[in-house]
Amino acid sequence: MNLRTALSRPARYGALVSGALPVLTFPGAGLAALAWVALVPGLLVMRAAGGPREAAVRGWWFGAGFILTGMYWLIPSIGPALPLLAVVFGVLQAPFGLAAWWLLHGRLTPRRSAAALAVLPAVWVSAEYARSWHALGGPWALLGASQWEHPAVLGLATVGGVWLVSWALVAVNTAMVVLACAEGVGLRVLAGGTALASVLAGPVLFAAQAAPATSGSASVALVQAGQTADEQARLEANVRITRSLAGRPVDLVVWGESSTTADLDRDGATVDRLAALSRSTGAQLMVGEDARKADGRISKDAVLVDSSGIVARYRKIRLVPFGEYIPLRPLLGWIAGVSAAAGENRAPGSAVHLLPVVGQDGRPLPIGTLICFESAFPDMSRAAARQGAELIVYQSATSTFQSTWAPAQHASLGAIRAAETGRPVVQAALTGESVAYDAQGRRQVRLTTGEAGAVTVRLSLADPSARTWYVRLGDWVPLTALAVSLSAAAVGFGPRLRERGRPGTSAAPSADLPSARV
Repeated sequence: MNLRTALSRPARYGALVSGALPVLTFPGAGLAALAWVALVPGLLVMRAAGGPREAAVRGWWFGAGFILTGMYWLIPSIGPALPLLAVVFGVLQAPFGLAAWWLLHGRLTPRRSAAALAVLPAVWVSAEYARSWHALGGPWALLGASQWEHPAVLGLATVGGVWLVSWALVAVNTAMVVLACAEGVGLRVLAGGTALASVLAGPVLFAAQAAPATSGSASVALVQAGQTADEQARLEANVRITRSLAGRPVDLVVWGESSTTADLDRDGATVDRLAALSRSTGAQLMVGEDARKADGRISKDAVLVDSSGIVARYRKIRLVPFGEYIPLRPLLGWIAGVSAAAGENRAPGSAVHLLPVVGQDGRPLPIGTLICFESAFPDMSRAAARQGAELIVYQSATSTFQSTWAPAQHASLGAIRAAETGRPVVQAALTGESVAYDAQGRRQVRLTTGEAGAVTVRLSLADPSARTWYVRLGDWVPLTALAVSLSAAAVGFGPRLRERGRPGTSAAPSADLPSARV
């Protein structure tokens, strides 16, 4: 081991630990304000690297620390595979480390500082976007989601989704590093102005936009069964709580995910019980079915039931990796033997579609219904909004993770999806958290993990023709981020590659991008 490698080890451990800091901004610790500076220690560690290769390694270690801490609650599901996943997914932050060193190392110049304020947010958002691909696990713990309690900041989400919130946060963190390391007044003014603009952008957009257009209102009851001994006890708890709603002006009763394990296509007796419940309450029921179907495969469905029986159903599309299927099962199937990972893969649905809820007054209420982990995917709620949903409903079950930060983090995602789509959002969970948000992401009601029962909320419904800018434009922010990142890479590496490609020449180290040797 050479001296440089030996000296780099403590810094890599520092990068690993600094990767845990942003996790403190999410529910659980709930230090949302920390998000504006949480990346600064990691950026300083990457900036101080001895070269580009070491900077990329530190970015990798930072990413591993973030994943390991942010996903700690998955230990019951995947056990010893979590450190492996942290190492694999941590590599997505290696370009962030490289970019931080390239643009911020040594004495800062106006050109590199200005580039850093644009490129580092782009590289970060690109990494989040890549990690959000369902095949790689999905978009959990996106930095922008830390601001769920601040509707004014979420003004950014109405325009660019959670991605634009992440961009603003990374821009401020980068500006803080420039402020701390710059020597000239001009650079400090540039950094301070960028930070101020990024902080104010959300509130300005929030104030400039009119409140989401509405189309009447509806009363929704969220049923939370709480901890139960088994599947039958869970069903009975849901039935008992729903009966207590009789006589109340409720338009829709929502149960949690997996609230019954009966195959409602074949179990006529259970369907009859549910239809009787609908008659007694005067409201349709949204029931969570987790059952083995006639084809022998297990699926998770949201089933709409009225007084006559089943009206419609939606089948979960985005399954939870390891919880509901094991990616590359022939290769990774061993994980099921050492953890609570899925013993068999669930059958996914095919497309987002609305369910035709009808209120007590006979008014149609088109509802976008999604299941559990699907609340993490911006594109799914956006698709429901484009189809004309007036309300977005999530069914959830986080009973495996009750004593962790996961239920609160999961529930907070409804605020982000509400701001992005301009639709009110409700989530009914088996054991918590059950929540409701208005169309601007402000929480209206909440049942925590220690509670059971029903809570009713009256929500102003969205005009089905209304569209936020994010619903209209889609993922323009991450696509812009990818374009900026690739352009920066071309500027940084293009000349060196062209020089190396010339016969009989070798590339001379650049002042801004020296040799990658460590």
